[in-house]
Amino acid sequence: MSALHNYVLGAWVAGDGEGTPQYNAYTGDIIATASDAGLDYGAILDYARRTGGPPLRRLTFQERGRLLKALAFYLLERKEKYYSLSHWTGATRPDSWVDIEGGIGNLFAYSSLRRRFPDEPYFVEGELVRLSKENTFVGHHILVPKHGVAVHINAFNFPVWGMLEKIAVNLLAGVPAVVKPSEQTSFLTEAIVRDIIASGILPEGALQLLVGTGRGLLDHVTSQDVVTFTGSAETGKKLRTHPAIVQHSVPYTMEADSLNAAVLGEDAVPGTPEFDLFIKEVRREMVTKAGQKCTAVRRIIVPESLLEAVQAALAKALAQTTIGDPSVEGVRMGALINRLQLDRVREKLALLSAQTPVVIGNPDAFEVIGASRDTGAFLPPLVLLNERPLQQTLSHETECFGPVSTLMPYKNLDEAIQIAQLGKGSLVSTICSFDRRIQREYVLNAAAYHGRILMLNRESAKESTGHGSPMPLLVHGGPGHAGGGEEMGGLRGVTHYLQRTAIQGHPSDITAVTNQFQPGAAQTETPVHPFKKHFDELFVGETLITAKHTVSEADIHNFANVSGDNFYAHMDATALEGTPFTGRVAHGYFVLSKAAGLFVDAKKGPVLLNYGLDECRFTKPVYPGMTIGVKLTVKEKIEQESDPNKEGVAAIPRGIVKWLVDVYDESGETVAIATILTMVRKKV
Repeated sequence: MSALHNYVLGAWVAGDGEGTPQYNAYTGDIIATASDAGLDYGAILDYARRTGGPPLRRLTFQERGRLLKALAFYLLERKEKYYSLSHWTGATRPDSWVDIEGGIGNLFAYSSLRRRFPDEPYFVEGELVRLSKENTFVGHHILVPKHGVAVHINAFNFPVWGMLEKIAVNLLAGVPAVVKPSEQTSFLTEAIVRDIIASGILPEGALQLLVGTGRGLLDHVTSQDVVTFTGSAETGKKLRTHPAIVQHSVPYTMEADSLNAAVLGEDAVPGTPEFDLFIKEVRREMVTKAGQKCTAVRRIIVPESLLEAVQAALAKALAQTTIGDPSVEGVRMGALINRLQLDRVREKLALLSAQTPVVIGNPDAFEVIGASRDTGAFLPPLVLLNERPLQQTLSHETECFGPVSTLMPYKNLDEAIQIAQLGKGSLVSTICSFDRRIQREYVLNAAAYHGRILMLNRESAKESTGHGSPMPLLVHGGPGHAGGGEEMGGLRGVTHYLQRTAIQGHPSDITAVTNQFQPGAAQTETPVHPFKKHFDELFVGETLITAKHTVSEADIHNFANVSGDNFYAHMDATALEGTPFTGRVAHGYFVLSKAAGLFVDAKKGPVLLNYGLDECRFTKPVYPGMTIGVKLTVKEKIEQESDPNKEGVAAIPRGIVKWLVDVYDESGETVAIATILTMVRKKV
């Protein structure tokens, strides 16, 4: 037996006292003890703020994203070590895959998300707001990293994913983290953190680990910190009202175990693909991680007429589940994490079964392969039956955090929605139907009570990630009983660690602060065409004012012939009655194409290619005889990394330049405005 170590203040240290014992789920043997007693939590959080925060905040979103990518590859190379340790938690190989490679996948996902952010340490959100008549006083929103620390308090069931899915977000935002996994399974988290620290990829202080109970940790949080919690609703509610969180208005997000529901549509009768998919999905959610998932299906809501068919099909499917030590060939479901958790599940099961009997499985008679029922934390899949779900409400209030679900009938879709809502808020619900009317009705009426809804049928099943799999770029959380919080969610999750601040001033002031050109700001002409300049020579606000072109009817005819666009407003002057136009109007895309012809420098230079079009608006009709010109301004610059191991464009040092294309007429009024992107070679 060994003592786990905490990584704090730049060193690995053991806590005081005996610590919490951690058990092998199959044998009951003690693996290690975990303690963080005696540590100075105030100093630990301050170390993160003073040591970890500044270097992270100096990095741009692009640089932070590349750190996550490097870290993901580093951990992926060492994944087999984590699988070996994960086995002790009672997990099968597929269970561990969700935890380990799912967590690493989050790092990859948020690394890729960097492309949604500027090449700056901050994020400029939304559009400029005009606050004055002459546009000399405007407003914008800027999001900057908080100067605090992300405190993550995680549950026992996902010791890897629980940490990596959260730190991927705060690290991309530029905020350090202190992670406190469950003291029951932190031996696996410690192994991952040891490798992260050994890699040297993250700045010192960006990540600290507490392997014990962390009692007293929240006493030291401040207004710049963010606290996240994953676990039981009861504990989460206590932490939400912690005096320090309340006093300092500390952002707190909670993701709690919830009574998630899977609903079988009335169209999904036996013999349809949807019926089979529903049985398969419910079975998978019951046996994966031995039902120890915050997203597991706890309530199985089916049409009253199909109750017996579902019960029979589910009983047959679950009977094929072999239970035991997954290292033995053929075992498909492992154990709960320890016998303490087994006792808790049995206690809740006794409470529920007094009102709703067990109809599938026997908690006292089942076979275990390769291990002992007396020493291991085993329980078979169990299904209870609640024939009166609107009256017997205990099924909607009490959760067995194991392989236990309750089957309940409904008379019509409205009643199914009502039953699902009795859970008072869940992380996820599934509607299994091939009837789009049923899908729409369920989603629109049930969405207020669920953080995520899966629409499962024969068309989505092939690539569906399933009921229980939250995805990095979609929010994970739910209302009410589920905690009322949101994790991940792509860009939404990152902004949780950023302070949104409104800034006001002249457009030139806003441009100087954000390093993004704002309409109305000063524009600087230079004698050299910007397409002759390398990426590192261009500057935000640099502007090319082009020659002008008078639009003719021949232009309209020629563009129609080339494009095939013979829309009546361009070609038929007799068809304009009742339209906004006073005559034949030039194609908007002709205006944009002609603008490109005016601002492009034709000779070979540092510009490698046109990378795309972000936004485009045609704001005023252009008629034959009108004269247009272009102001082409460097709006923003984003560096791109190059890979010397690849050939072609990818190996060329380069960056992306966003250009504001302002097309104006002889009166100086804008007729079209767009943002285009080019890939530009670097000089060095």
